[in-house]
Amino acid sequence: MTFVKVRHGESIDKALRALKKRLDKEGVMKAVKAHRFYAKPSIAKRAKSKAALKYRRTR
Repeated sequence: MTFVKVRHGESIDKALRALKKRLDKEGVMKAVKAHRFYAKPSIAKRAKSKAALKYRRTR
């Protein structure tokens, strides 16, 4: 579980920004978006191969 310690006198906005940054770094939001809807295995496999192809083109 991800957490951020809020220091005394620190604004809530700053703590929220730190939390969002940490969630992005750990990939939590990406995983949540990926599991938001059910994807049939054939569609998931197609998307995975498409992402791999895109990755190979940029390298």
